[in-house]
Amino acid sequence: MTKEYLYEHNSILIVSVLFVLILLAQEVGYRIGRHHQRNTDKDVKAQTSTIQAGTLGLLALILGFAFNISLQSYNARTKAVITEANAIATALMRSHLLPAPYDSLTRQQLQQYIDLRLALSNTNYAMVQEQEALADETESTQRHIWEAAVKAARIDPNTVTTGYFITALNQLVIAHNERNALLAMHVPEVIFYLLFIVFIMSGALIGYGSGLGQKRNTLPSAFLSFMICLVVFIIIDLDRPMRGIVKVDKYSLERLKTDK
Repeated sequence: MTKEYLYEHNSILIVSVLFVLILLAQEVGYRIGRHHQRNTDKDVKAQTSTIQAGTLGLLALILGFAFNISLQSYNARTKAVITEANAIATALMRSHLLPAPYDSLTRQQLQQYIDLRLALSNTNYAMVQEQEALADETESTQRHIWEAAVKAARIDPNTVTTGYFITALNQLVIAHNERNALLAMHVPEVIFYLLFIVFIMSGALIGYGSGLGQKRNTLPSAFLSFMICLVVFIIIDLDRPMRGIVKVDKYSLERLKTDK
């Protein structure tokens, strides 16, 4: 598995460094533009403006592409939580079909399973050992529920009762695996590198264009850079489900704690 460096660092730090680099690129571009100002005519300035517009258009395209990927991942994770909650709810309801004492035993185990899934959702990305421990405990709880279902099937081998619960348990395991897979998915890091290169080059072109002119618009350029970095922050935040500001809603799972 290829190591990804940006995913290990704080999103605010990444965006702050990007903002500084864009401002530095604008300053370098401005100084180069001022150096060539005397030897520049209207045609060169017009061509520079055209190149600036094309670069900003490319920037907007890449931004929209990256934002779409991160938003789709966020929506998929939200849907996965709902799917898993529905699978658990179905297993809880069908546990009443099991013979005693496995009906009450599996309901208790499923409630413990819900606690584990909620605990994983509330665990920070950096807490690697805690995440691994929760994952191991979740798989152990799954095995215990399955063992109880097998024992119940031996007592009551009826497909309409025990069989229905086993089917629901299979769906629960599938939903668990799908949600874990979606939690591990995020925007490929190469796309962020491409974004940053285009942003920095755009800043240099903006500064170069200002240097060719008579006056420099420092505040609008800085404001544009800030807005670009703000969009990048949102993209990164959506891409980090367990340590960002925008978090996946866990209400569908939390509601199961009150349902009996």
